[in-house]
Amino acid sequence: MPKAISSQEALIYLMVVMSAVDTAMNDAEMARIGRLVRFLPVFSSFDDNRIVDVSRDCAEILKGPEGLDIVLEVIRDAVPARLYDTAYAIAVEIASADYNIQEEEIRLLQMLRDRLGLDKLTCAAIERGAIARFRSA
Repeated sequence: MPKAISSQEALIYLMVVMSAVDTAMNDAEMARIGRLVRFLPVFSSFDDNRIVDVSRDCAEILKGPEGLDIVLEVIRDAVPARLYDTAYAIAVEIASADYNIQEEEIRLLQMLRDRLGLDKLTCAAIERGAIARFRSA
């Protein structure tokens, strides 16, 4: 089992998994990860110089057998329940980064919702907010 990580590291794991689930971590998604870590209050005490190292740690776990399940368990265990909706919102942000949500990303969002025990109404509201934010004129 991987070592215990902070809630901020777990949220970065989540962003990496969300970005990599469609097998293509693109520049827009990587840039969004960096911006979110520098901008969101949940990362205020996190040293953003560690993003690459934390991302590599996550990638190593993903390479192993049952890597995705392990990473999702690590995320659930490291993120406090009061931040579960924040974690889901962050995942939606990354999925929306390239303005084209893939089937694999939708499936991962469903897995995350189930793993964190989030209700469908909360998730729908978060998703609807992302649609509103990313709509073009």
